[in-house]
Amino acid sequence: MATSGERRSRREAEPAPMLVWAIVLACVLPELVLSGADYGLWGRTGWRDIAFSYGAFWTPLLRGATPLFPGQAELMFLSHGFLHAGLVHLLFNMMTLVSLGGPLCRRFGTAGFALLYLVSLVGGGLGFAVLSDTALPMIGASGALFGLAGAWLAVERSRLVARGLSVWPVIRATIWIIALNVVMWLALMGFLAWQAHLGGFVAGWLAGMLAPVPAAGRQRSPHRPPPAD
Repeated sequence: MATSGERRSRREAEPAPMLVWAIVLACVLPELVLSGADYGLWGRTGWRDIAFSYGAFWTPLLRGATPLFPGQAELMFLSHGFLHAGLVHLLFNMMTLVSLGGPLCRRFGTAGFALLYLVSLVGGGLGFAVLSDTALPMIGASGALFGLAGAWLAVERSRLVARGLSVWPVIRATIWIIALNVVMWLALMGFLAWQAHLGGFVAGWLAGMLAPVPAAGRQRSPHRPPPAD
């Protein structure tokens, strides 16, 4: 008979649900089109600049700058998460999305995961809007992905607390996330939207805290047969 931990590990190892792959596709297609234009395979090299002008997150739009179209200042809270700075940027984000998205989608359900991703994406935009004063555009799914990480840690914390266990693994993982951001910020010479990472993480953590905690396994009578697995 498999233990609860083994069953949980088995579920987490299952292929990512279709919703996760749909989000991956929504991120991959724009980057493939823009990368192809960058390399002269189709269109023209200015396509990326145009896409960023219309879809990236521009904080000046929240401070009186004139939008290119009605509703741009609102739409950019979503659209920025489906644009990336290149294939390498896209690859790292999509690997993270698949690894975190699969278990969380199974944990929250399709509708719950869709709401979690939306809240994390918007939270990343809010964090960038409040904490950044740059006029440069912000793009990428990283804010939403840090939101998934925040939700994962919040759920794990609730699980540990419900079982009377130490939350040190959650604290340790949070420290690693902070250290990772510091290293990336240094490696990229400050060109890192840590504000979006923080905003997404906080939004995801809050969403994860609202998720119901699975009931702890009840002790069986030694004379009762184990449940089928």
